[in-house]
Amino acid sequence: MGGRVTAPRLATAYALDWLLGDPEWFPHPVRGFGFLVRRVEPALRRFTKGARSEFAAGAGLTLAVVAVGWMAGRMKHPAWQVMLVWTALATGSLLDEAGAVIRALEASDLDLARLRLARIVGRDTAGLNAEGIARAVIETLAESACDGIVAPLFWLAAAGVSGAMAYKAINTLDSMIGHPEPPYRYFGRFAARLDDTVNYVPARATALCIAAGAKLCGLDARGALQIWRRDGDLHASPNAGQSEAAMAGALGVRLGGLNSYDGQLHEAPSLHSEARPAMVQDARAALGLVAVVSGIAFGLATLAIAGRRR
Repeated sequence: MGGRVTAPRLATAYALDWLLGDPEWFPHPVRGFGFLVRRVEPALRRFTKGARSEFAAGAGLTLAVVAVGWMAGRMKHPAWQVMLVWTALATGSLLDEAGAVIRALEASDLDLARLRLARIVGRDTAGLNAEGIARAVIETLAESACDGIVAPLFWLAAAGVSGAMAYKAINTLDSMIGHPEPPYRYFGRFAARLDDTVNYVPARATALCIAAGAKLCGLDARGALQIWRRDGDLHASPNAGQSEAAMAGALGVRLGGLNSYDGQLHEAPSLHSEARPAMVQDARAALGLVAVVSGIAFGLATLAIAGRRR
């Protein structure tokens, strides 16, 4: 496996993530993956003439960008490994950005809350009321707990720094081209399916971490497990509902429902549909819960890495 990281290096990277987050001035690998996609996609599309060629071109682009991520993780210099692992994690930036939305909500400044929320969600935020903002924050915290924390740590423990960087490349590709609508219906299909595959285990591990974290935070751990098992598979995606359903059960709130994207309404499955609507105090509780989930995932990854080296 490429770029096996040590437990002390992981601890250093994890501390940097908490302290510094993702500074905009720093040359983040995800920005590099995005640059590659934006530069190569137009060139590839010149040679596509139908669904089959679009799929092949998108698959080729996906494999090339993932290979770049994998090779970047092969370098074994300690400082390089620490930097890459730091950038693969997103606890600090997630908690900072979500916390800013929650503080604006607590101050009843809905305009500021909508503005800050737009930085971390893809849905339209202009028409959201306090309940809609709280729900969006909670859903984003639950989803990003997997994409930005548990999954990178899982692949770091399983396949080293190369695994973590390949995962970030796949996740970036999915967010950029893995859409079912034109023009990515065929071009991005391979990236979307690959993202489903690499997130399958981490999504379920995240739900379990949420249940464990709920127990530590004095929330409803049993409810997290029950609603996860009942509602986790309601989404068309095999992974999208896992952590959100567990979060809904832990908080005792209803998640999912109607959202607007680029002015178009989309109905997401309702999770824990019999529960009450989310409120700002639930968003605050979710923030603390995700911080605990991050600590649990970090501890498990550290134990796996230390145990393997022994």
